[in-house]
Amino acid sequence: MNSLVRWWLLTGLGLVLTAESAWAYIGPGAGFAVGGSFLVMFAAVFSAVAMALSWPIRWLWRLAFRKRPPQRPRFQRVVILGLDGLDYGLTVRWLQEGKLPHLAKLQQQGCFRPLGSTLPPISPVAWSTFQTGTNPGKHNIFDFLVPDERTYQPKLSSVEVRPPRRAIRLGPLRVPLGPPEVRLLRKSQPFWAVLSHYGIFNCVLRVPISFPAEKLHGVQLSAMCVPDIRGSQGTFSLFTTRPHHGETTTGGEVQIVKRHGNVVRGELVGPDHPLRSDRGPLKVPFTVFLHDNNRAELHIDGATYELRVGHYTSWVPVCFRTFPRVRVHGVCRFLLLATQPDFELYATPVHIDPEKPALPIGYPAVYPVYLASKQGSYATLGLAEDTWGLNEQVLTDDHFRQQCLDTDREREEMFFDALEKVSHGLCVCVFDGSDRLQHMFWRYHDAQHPARPADVPPDHAAAIEDLYRRMDALVGRTMARCDGSDTLLMVLSDHGFTTFRRGVDLNRWLEENGYLVVDDARRNEDYLAGVDWSRTRAFALGLTGIFINLQNRFAQGIVAEGGEADQLRAELAEKLATLTDPSNGQRVFRRIYQAQKAYRGGYVRQAPDLILGYESGYRVSWDAAVGRTTTAVFHNNTKAWSGDHCVDPSVVPGILFCNQPIREENPRLLDIAPTILNVFGVPAPDYMDGRVLEVGTPAVVSPTS
Repeated sequence: MNSLVRWWLLTGLGLVLTAESAWAYIGPGAGFAVGGSFLVMFAAVFSAVAMALSWPIRWLWRLAFRKRPPQRPRFQRVVILGLDGLDYGLTVRWLQEGKLPHLAKLQQQGCFRPLGSTLPPISPVAWSTFQTGTNPGKHNIFDFLVPDERTYQPKLSSVEVRPPRRAIRLGPLRVPLGPPEVRLLRKSQPFWAVLSHYGIFNCVLRVPISFPAEKLHGVQLSAMCVPDIRGSQGTFSLFTTRPHHGETTTGGEVQIVKRHGNVVRGELVGPDHPLRSDRGPLKVPFTVFLHDNNRAELHIDGATYELRVGHYTSWVPVCFRTFPRVRVHGVCRFLLLATQPDFELYATPVHIDPEKPALPIGYPAVYPVYLASKQGSYATLGLAEDTWGLNEQVLTDDHFRQQCLDTDREREEMFFDALEKVSHGLCVCVFDGSDRLQHMFWRYHDAQHPARPADVPPDHAAAIEDLYRRMDALVGRTMARCDGSDTLLMVLSDHGFTTFRRGVDLNRWLEENGYLVVDDARRNEDYLAGVDWSRTRAFALGLTGIFINLQNRFAQGIVAEGGEADQLRAELAEKLATLTDPSNGQRVFRRIYQAQKAYRGGYVRQAPDLILGYESGYRVSWDAAVGRTTTAVFHNNTKAWSGDHCVDPSVVPGILFCNQPIREENPRLLDIAPTILNVFGVPAPDYMDGRVLEVGTPAVVSPTS
């Protein structure tokens, strides 16, 4: 019966990822399978006890029956520090200026190389290639979003929730008959799964595209695509007494509250009711008592927290109650923005509570709980830094930067705890605040950016340089914990960065050139809602490509596979290659790629037919990314999100530092997985596309235990 209750709760929140799904880099919406109860904590505790009691047996079993590496490992431990988005060109510049002393020391010890990214060079694709050592045609991740082949509605590319097939109604209740399934859509095995087969321990912290967490010999904490408690990729809340007259807010919700003297009341919105759709979302009420213009007191869920204008609270636990003893646990942070003349209170998205995780955000289930017990609560949302809060001008630059700093501090504590405990095996951790901050602060780095204000505060102008200095200091602290000949240390990024000045509405271009037909009265609707599929041969959705409306792929496809489709792909590629920006005469695309030629593997059919390699300064427009068609092809990008890497891979190489020499001059992200396996004496599986890099000297150390 207890299991059935949990199934009900998960199913009530388990909507398939469709048009209202999380937008990742584009903007979040309603979501999928988020749920939990006292059973989650019970299961975690039971798991911990069972693991402790069974440890001697499991250890003896692994010792007797595990596979052993055919060759002796060359290092006892491999540490990989991922710094998402660190750019090769900027790194070279600040190395030469002496501003990155620890990275300079690491270069002297071993090497520094540009690291070739993926096609396209965006985080879900790149980190999937890092994990698997395969091209996207084999790991099945081509973008954040893919179109549903039946409805054309966008859905997340990396995770899927399948609700139970059957349900019964008991009065107003809809009761599912079975559990939902949360499924990772990335294919191929990550290299730490291969290491696990040989009994080598792995600690994998916040590597993107690792949700739901997979079984391995070791521990794992998931990252990108972990939802918030509402199932989105991050929906913030703004509580305000200022009237909003039809204003829309992307990535968040505005709740109008009333002030009675010095008292303000509101409700924090959570997931939908698991069994009663007619009741709407679950909510937790709160009260704010205002003391003066700078201070207030928050009362929520039986606890009290101090609020100060411009200062975040610590993580606040909240509990959404459904039935007796059935609860959904989350954590969020509050930020008092103003008390006069209007009251304004910001709340981060409600993250899954790591002490009572409602979904498999870590492996084993007790690992997220362990981290929370050691360091306190922490961010669990895949995209933890609220970029849309800043884009929508709810947060200031300083508010956003503080989120990045706080998330990095949490990550560092986890990482150094792992370095202390993992003396043999693999330890890999990704810091993604470097990516988020460059996205939002590039307008201060680019003097010609349309979103750059006339007066730039000095600390904002230096924000990206300061970021690189902070990452350099992190590398220094990491090197201090990896001092010794038995540890191989790699510092790498998945891609670099460039400016994003102009957005390209691909669907408008397709419409103007006769490939797409849209109802003019519905062109402002999201998700390609106004497209006439009976007369549309090609369309754009997501960040990276164009899809052919194929007969045997899409429900309303009109283009025949084979010669007709091939001719259309070539025709589109030829025309797009000549597209220039009328404002400056600059060519928009460096190269247009056809998926059938660029990729190989069993999942090439799932890719966009054309992948667009933009020149620096250009990217798909905000409207086109969500399937909205405007009346102009080019748009100035005036959002805070001013830097990007959705361009040709040659524009944005990543970085690779190592404390050992690497002979190859042009290593690729694709090569890291087989190289690490080789370092541990493990053969790379045949499915891997990367080559083994020659690292260090052939000195031999003792086998891992």
